[in-house]
Amino acid sequence: MSGYFFTFEGIDKSGKTTQAELLADRLHKAGREVVFTHEPGGTPLGQAIRALVVEGKTQGEICDEAEVLLFTADRCQHVWEVIRPALEAGKVVISDRYFDSTLAYQGYGRRLDLGWLVSLQEKATGGLHPDRTFLVDVDLETSKARGGLQGSDRLETGPEALYKRIRNGYFALAEKEPDRFICLDGRESMEALSKRIFEVVGPMI
Repeated sequence: MSGYFFTFEGIDKSGKTTQAELLADRLHKAGREVVFTHEPGGTPLGQAIRALVVEGKTQGEICDEAEVLLFTADRCQHVWEVIRPALEAGKVVISDRYFDSTLAYQGYGRRLDLGWLVSLQEKATGGLHPDRTFLVDVDLETSKARGGLQGSDRLETGPEALYKRIRNGYFALAEKEPDRFICLDGRESMEALSKRIFEVVGPMI
């Protein structure tokens, strides 16, 4: 594939979505064909899954394993329908969340078996990994001060201990793949973060 694939990760209100959008806009203005997308919900099927899992439009609770399988179905469709075709066409794909979210939230956060989760994600994505993953990190106090960890989404209403495990999980993932992960301090100014991200992406493309 001739395109480039960049993903953005982090806990709620880290600033990752803003930075993903800024990068997409900057590359578009530079003349690159850019596909900006997100998970869950980057396809029509994904939107239906998001309504079920994230927005809680179900009858009763969803068990953790079912949650993972639904998110994985969303990701499989996302790769097949959006990401791979764009990469094969030579475009730059920027995704707000990808499989690292599942490993951090359901693996480290909800303590599901990481080996099973990794195998599941590899099969669902056909082994498609991002060229770089930008982990925009903030502490829990900063997230809460920005209005995070207290929203209406079911994934944003867990206990504080859950989010500590998720945040530490992201650090563990970054430590395992230092060549792929770029760790950023989400407390820095929007402009400073955007500049640092482009310093990584610019020379690559």
